[in-house]
Amino acid sequence: MKNTYILTLSCPDRAGIVHAVSGFLFERAGNIEEAKQFNDAGTGLFFMRVQFSIEMDEATLRGQLPSLAKQFDMHFQLHSNNQPLRTVLMVSKEGHCLNDLLFRWKSGLLHMDIRAIISNHREFYQLAASYNVPFHHIAVTAYTKEESEKKQLDIIESEGAELVVLARYMQILSNNMCHRLAGRAINIHHSFLPSFKGAKPYYQAHDRGVKLIGATAHYVTADLDEGPIIEQDVARVDHSLTVEDLTALGRDTESQVLARAVKWHCEHRVLVNGHKTVVFK
Repeated sequence: MKNTYILTLSCPDRAGIVHAVSGFLFERAGNIEEAKQFNDAGTGLFFMRVQFSIEMDEATLRGQLPSLAKQFDMHFQLHSNNQPLRTVLMVSKEGHCLNDLLFRWKSGLLHMDIRAIISNHREFYQLAASYNVPFHHIAVTAYTKEESEKKQLDIIESEGAELVVLARYMQILSNNMCHRLAGRAINIHHSFLPSFKGAKPYYQAHDRGVKLIGATAHYVTADLDEGPIIEQDVARVDHSLTVEDLTALGRDTESQVLARAVKWHCEHRVLVNGHKTVVFK
């Protein structure tokens, strides 16, 4: 019975890395199903993603990989492709991204297991129930933020969440929470920053007569909305669109960009490269 794994790695670039990785798998009767690599000339780093099948069990494989990694000063992660990524979604009052992710998940388009939805409002408890996903309402105020985040983190950890998606969760996370979720939290926002901040950005954009609108999905860091970017997209608009048209198109773009970022993360196609990402599509 063969198991399927995904190996992602980064290390200083040098000759022989691909040969060593493929040789390591060949010696253990592994079959490479997909392999992609990238050499970053600017940083001198090498990145690789290998999907392979092998009869060796995960514990044994993990025990043998450090010998390969040591030769190349390599950072690596090994993921089983058999289990979907345990995920918690967070949302406020705008449900377009939440609804889109739930539908794609139930349709089998996203390799994840949504374990819970956390919200600082009650609006979407019925939507959560319709997908049989536990809904947790945790109010957040300036006075209760620390306590509220502790409750959120307790849920995230109790569910064993490997991914947290801020599906239009309109609260700034504390530095502590950002650090606790480092590398496993994805946020989505419109691409008007820093020009149109605050409430109703699409109204501000309409008032200024913009010709392009867009969305950005990125990893969450303590630097607000400045984490490594995973995916972006734009849509062209013109003077004939009302602010309602603009908002609807913007929400569609946000949903699609977030879904792609989540899909790639769940398939372990995203490797962080400093302030940037390498995405093996």
